[in-house]
Amino acid sequence: MRIGLLGTGPWARMVHAPVLAAHEGLDLAGVWGRRPEAAKELADLHGTRAYDDVEALFADVDAVAVALPPDVQAGLAVRAARAGCHLLLDKPIATTPEGARAVVRAAEEAGVASVVFFTTRFVPEAAAWIAGQAAVGGWFTAHAQWLGSVFVSGSGSPFATPWRGEKGALWDVGPHALSVLLPVLGDVRRVTAAAPGPGDTVHVVLDHTGGASSTVTLSLTAPPAASGAGVELRGAAGTARLPSGGPDAFAALTRAADALRAAAETGRPDPCDAAFGLRVTEILTDAQTLLDAGRP
Repeated sequence: MRIGLLGTGPWARMVHAPVLAAHEGLDLAGVWGRRPEAAKELADLHGTRAYDDVEALFADVDAVAVALPPDVQAGLAVRAARAGCHLLLDKPIATTPEGARAVVRAAEEAGVASVVFFTTRFVPEAAAWIAGQAAVGGWFTAHAQWLGSVFVSGSGSPFATPWRGEKGALWDVGPHALSVLLPVLGDVRRVTAAAPGPGDTVHVVLDHTGGASSTVTLSLTAPPAASGAGVELRGAAGTARLPSGGPDAFAALTRAADALRAAAETGRPDPCDAAFGLRVTEILTDAQTLLDAGRP
């Protein structure tokens, strides 16, 4: 599968380009970026071509991987799908339900496959745990927390990007929490509460179709010693916790690329396709609406 990379930022440089270039089932055919000089530098590093015209890249590849801010990703994903390219997207796929629906509609109309890179879902241990807990059922409540220190003074994080600073933890790490909770507890019937905490921290309460409720705590401004992610379930079967340990982003993206190839070859949608990405965007939007309504 010939694949093009859209984006030249830290995630593209550190993860996407190395993984796509090394993948045995992919040919990294080109790189496009909003800064042509950065696209050339990244393309040269991996022995491929830099494109100034994104439509020319679409015409030359079977698929695209996107490592761009979500508001930029959505429009380009629509154009790529209409050009017949399968989509390996980042989360969230858009910052509005309308933008996410446009991506889903374009992929469906073009008959192309889509996979959204929810990192945890492509970690084997975590994926097995999620499937196992969904099969157990009977969960009463759950708590998920994704706490990062991206915007803590002195962190020097390469991911302290403008879109994360603007949208905050809800939109950056909220998708990770939802990607675990939804397949276990069922879809969200209603976001019942959303409240701010220190920094960009938010607390969200969800009512699930399976009958359980969950709380989600998210932050990109947590003290480094408090950072980390986890999910705990409580129900008739007792207590279950998501396996600890940070995901290997390289291995996870490799598996996401494998999932895209499988979906393209078989025509069977992946569980983490653009339609699932749309549902995550809708839930995040409901939470954001409650947060905004509660601000003075």
